[in-house]
Parts: sequence; C-alpha cells; structure tokens
Amino acid sequence: MIFIKVKVNYPFIYFYNEPNVVFVYQIKTSQYLTLTDMNEVGEWATYELKDAGEFEKFNHEEYLPLEGRGYFVNQEGLSVMVKAINKVIQKNRVVIESIPVHVVSTESAAGSLRFGLPRPRMVIGYPDSLANGPILNLHTEVGLSYRIEWLYENINSEQEDHLFENQIMNTLREIEDIALDAPVYIWYGNNAMEQVGLRFFLYQLREKNNKIFLINSTEFNENAVEPVFYTSQMETDDLRVIFEKDKKPLTEKERAQYQKEWEQLSETKEVLRIWEDSQIKSVPEDYYDSFIIETLRNMHIQQDQKDFIKTGSLIGEILDSHIQIDIFFLEYRIRHLVYNGVFELKGIPKSMRHYRVKIR
Repeated sequence: MIFIKVKVNYPFIYFYNEPNVVFVYQIKTSQYLTLTDMNEVGEWATYELKDAGEFEKFNHEEYLPLEGRGYFVNQEGLSVMVKAINKVIQKNRVVIESIPVHVVSTESAAGSLRFGLPRPRMVIGYPDSLANGPILNLHTEVGLSYRIEWLYENINSEQEDHLFENQIMNTLREIEDIALDAPVYIWYGNNAMEQVGLRFFLYQLREKNNKIFLINSTEFNENAVEPVFYTSQMETDDLRVIFEKDKKPLTEKERAQYQKEWEQLSETKEVLRIWEDSQIKSVPEDYYDSFIIETLRNMHIQQDQKDFIKTGSLIGEILDSHIQIDIFFLEYRIRHLVYNGVFELKGIPKSMRHYRVKIR
C-alpha cells in the first residue's frame, strides 16, 4: 500500500489512499518514531470520502471517523507513513540550545553514556556497525538505500523489516538537529566500527560550526588488564573521568582531514573493514573465513566424537579470541561457509540460535 497524497494540518497529518480512505495521525511527541512505537505515542483515526476530489479540502474536524471497522496497512505502507510523520516532527521540533551532545557508534555505548555522564546532556547512538557492509556513497540517499538493501539480503539482524531503516534515519535526523551552539563530543575506540563512524559523523557535521571534541576511550584504557577495544566495554565510572579531562576542540584543518578521509572511504566497494596499524583497511569479505574454520576444527577436537556445534557457541569462541568483528557479519560468513559446502548444517539458519554446524 503506497499513499498517493499526504497533507499536514499540524499536529495532524492526513494520508489519502484509494479507495477514498484517509488515515489521520495526531502527533503527540517531539521524538522521532519507528514502526514499533508509532501506535503508542500518537492517535489514529480513519475516514471515508465520497471521491478523491474531497481530499484537497479535507479537514478531519468536519467529518465523523469510522467506528467498528477499519483498513489494513502493510509494513511498506506503514514505513512510508513513519517517514512522513518524522519529517513533520523535524520541521516543528524545538531544539534545546547549548546542551552538550555526545555521539557514539553503538546503542550499547550510548546507554552507558546516558547512565554515566552528568546531566544535562544529549546522547546519540548510531544503530549500525560501519565496519561491515557497503559504505559506497553512504552519505547520499542512494548509498544509504543500497546499504540497507544489502543488509536485508545478507545479515540476520533479527529485526522487523523497515524498523532498522527507521532507526538509522532517525539518528541522522538527530545529528542534523544538533543546535549550532552545542558542544559535540564524539566517542570512539581503536576499532574499525568506531573509527569509520567517527569520520562519518564528522562528515555529517561538516556544515555546522559547533566546537567538536574527540574522546578516544581505548587510549584511556590502554593499560587495562583485559583489552578494551570499544567504548561500550568501558566502565561507566571511567566514562565520567575521561569526559572531565581537559581537551581541545578540533581545528578546521583537522575536521577537513577527517572529512576527506570519509570521502575516500565512501569510494570503496568492499564490505569489510579492519583497524590495523592505526589505519582503517578495506579487506575481502572472506578475510576471517580461515580463522572461523580453524576455530570450529579446534572445537571438534575437544569433543569425544565430532558432532554439530551451536552457531552461537562458535561465535562466542571466536569473540573470546578478541577478534574485532560484528557478530551478525560473523554469522553471515558462517552461513556462507555452509552454502559453499565447507560446513554441514543442522537446523534452519534464520538466526544464530536456530542452527548448528560442523566441518564437512
């Protein structure tokens, strides 16, 4: 179901769809919506018109809503509606000035920052790992659409269709909404995901003159007993300590350099990136395949008799080796080894919890 007409009567938004049906949504929040929460923070009503021409002058206050029956809207239609609603929210959103804004590459790290940092503050967590998947022209609408399509086709993220896209778009809107006088703190570590994210965020902020500070959480923990690669691995007390240290904002020259590095990254076509020798390197997607195979072989050695092993257990064993790789990309490569006949399969590979593997 694709809506052919949309009209705004703020805080109401009208969606016209054949046959002569109007869905009316009342916006009751300044927060951006996703598919899962749009019914919880607003109100819906449905109206019927005599013909399509009525929509041009339609005002819901002059009509009676339908009661006792309704119309079904599929996920594609709902996704279109969410995008339209969020555009209206953004246009009418009041941004609080001067509050420090913290940007980080994962939602888990964002949760730690929200808990550990002093108020007032705003925390933005990017819901997508940029260490894997295509980033070709990601800062454009075409590039983002291509990446989302690739992720839908290859990665078992266990999320509903379109929800992931909602989350990404909402995060980009939040970055766009940052007040011009707000100090911005970008948190990152010595790993591909956060290093790529750092450059992507700075490119998104290229037209803003805010003071921008970089906080490298890995360098703060370089003497830790257990290696700390990601901001999300830090203790909340440490987050506050590192935030309160003196730091200087990026110079225009430094910002320009990071933006240039993003432009170079966004021209690459590989779908896997690693952090090595203090550099982001694009590598073939089978880069970790031999290590995956060797890890499974070693797990078989520990068995009395070679048998199928839970995919989640294999992934856990690999991560215990401090390999810096997204678990969903890792599961994608395990499925690839199944499809190519390297591994045998038992179960249904709809998620890492639903199947087991062993070396053929």
